[in-house]
Amino acid sequence: MYASARPLLFRLDPERAHGLTLTTMDALHRVGLSSLIATPPQPLPTEAFGLQFPNPVGLAAGLDKNGDHIDALFALGFGFVEIGTITPKPQDGNPKPRMFRLPRHRALINRLGFNNQGVDALVANVSRAKRAGILGINIGKNKDTPNESAADDYLFCMERVYPLADYITVNISSPNTAGLRELQEEQALRRLIGTLRDAQERLAAQHGKRVPLLVKVAPDLSDDDIEAAARVLSDLHVDGVIATNTTISRISVQDDRRADEAGGLSGEPLMNKSTTVLRMMRTRLASEIPLVGVGGILSGADAVKKMAAGASLVQVYSGLVYRGPALIGDCVEAIRRRREAPSRGNLPSL
Repeated sequence: MYASARPLLFRLDPERAHGLTLTTMDALHRVGLSSLIATPPQPLPTEAFGLQFPNPVGLAAGLDKNGDHIDALFALGFGFVEIGTITPKPQDGNPKPRMFRLPRHRALINRLGFNNQGVDALVANVSRAKRAGILGINIGKNKDTPNESAADDYLFCMERVYPLADYITVNISSPNTAGLRELQEEQALRRLIGTLRDAQERLAAQHGKRVPLLVKVAPDLSDDDIEAAARVLSDLHVDGVIATNTTISRISVQDDRRADEAGGLSGEPLMNKSTTVLRMMRTRLASEIPLVGVGGILSGADAVKKMAAGASLVQVYSGLVYRGPALIGDCVEAIRRRREAPSRGNLPSL
């Protein structure tokens, strides 16, 4: 069905097509016809962060910022869905147009800017959802909050979503909120994540459950920045790291007429860059900290490359625009084959 609809959707403005797709998906789910869009894969149980995932393929944050579509998204076959990024107060984000397709490169550029209805709206939506899998909630700061006060915004969101989240992701890596990525600098990162880790332990005692805390990093970090970030995140014993967000680099799409649009680039051109950061993080982080690989996955083979680079789970987003929901099952089955393949030590000699 998506293959037939895609040419029509690609004639629309990307943000309008995004909204129309989600509205149609919800309508089909309400009448029990989600199978017209996707056939969910067979389970492939995967453990990470102390959680049991139905399968290791999830939806990255950004597609469902307010948690309006949780149950319809799970019906597509995701093992986990991450909603957000959410901020304390509602905000409109950046002026439109703010999403752009680069079809020749199977890529997107977005400069949405944390457009969302505020954390209280998300909490209300999550409270109504049935949730057929693991739900992550991605938190950020409002654009008018200075970095010196950023921890207050993250704490505000964290305290409100904690009772409902299966895990919480701290987004300090979007390129579309001015100054946000400065929070990845070593000392700023240590202060922020240290504060949130203290709050995590307090909230665990208060609610009688420990919700894992993950940090999402950028693909544009230098080698020294990766070393520093891994050191801080290991020292503070975060539960997981998501590698990576979108990139500000345009090297791989510089021949495209849209290349000069501001914002984060995602899709196929991000694959190698994000996987390199993933691999570097895996070799530098404490071994007990799992990684989620995201960025540039458009096939099952891409998902397997992320796993080979050290990911325990993967997430997709832009790939859905070009491949549709069939990408989910493709990734699950490729990872299943990788798991079932005999190790080299068990192969018969020739």
